[in-house]
Amino acid sequence: MIQSGMVSVRVDVLPLFPALRSELIALLEGLSPRAWQAPTACPGWSVHGVASHLLGVEVGNVSVRRDGWRLSPGPGEDPDRWLGGFNQQWVDASKRLSPVILIDMLALASQRFIEHVATLDLEAEGGAVTWTTGTRSAPVWLDVAREYMERFVHQYQIREATGRPALGRDFIAPVLTAAAHALPRALDSIERPIGTSVRFVAEGEGGGAWSVVQTENGWELTIGPVSSPACELTTTVGDALKLYVRDPSGAPPDRRGDPELAEALSGVKAILG
Repeated sequence: MIQSGMVSVRVDVLPLFPALRSELIALLEGLSPRAWQAPTACPGWSVHGVASHLLGVEVGNVSVRRDGWRLSPGPGEDPDRWLGGFNQQWVDASKRLSPVILIDMLALASQRFIEHVATLDLEAEGGAVTWTTGTRSAPVWLDVAREYMERFVHQYQIREATGRPALGRDFIAPVLTAAAHALPRALDSIERPIGTSVRFVAEGEGGGAWSVVQTENGWELTIGPVSSPACELTTTVGDALKLYVRDPSGAPPDRRGDPELAEALSGVKAILG
């Protein structure tokens, strides 16, 4: 379910986690030994590496959110560099896990995550979602949507690497709407007269159109058409996803209108780092 408004576009992904989990387990169970070694869009990570990272995502989330077991960068340490090394350390250690063991552990850990997020108050204020709120708190529903997005994107990368079909409209539409919350932040450094709008269009199954409008409080996300946008970016669903996660294999979007706004919008990112 997606609800629109000038301040935010709410995304309810909670009902989708069990199905996304089932799709992942079925996907991994059907892979040949050779497919597990296929390279993915994540530099240096094979399918096994991405699946191992997903296991780390699941156990890490449950450990932090449910159990309060938190690890973080030391004083003065760069958070992005720390996270990159932290993730790589996990993937390297997980090379010891066979695909069968990895699937078993993923099935258990992802179920524990689903059980925990089902207990959360989605309307409460939670931690920051840095690629959209910076250091400010975000509603829990947006934090949970971010977690859904990460799981979808990594499964998408495994499917692409192994030639499996992508998941359909019901799975991808919430991902693109969650990622669209990064669009206002991409325009943070630019000011335009109040009422100025830009439009981002992703064409294809699960796609849509999102608009960002300059208000007294800054740039704000809405959904659907706006009149006379100052610029418009158009791309495909697959390339929009790659743009948001900084995958260089995606084709650049088609730009029209204000070149400064278009350039800033093209630099959007909905991931850490």
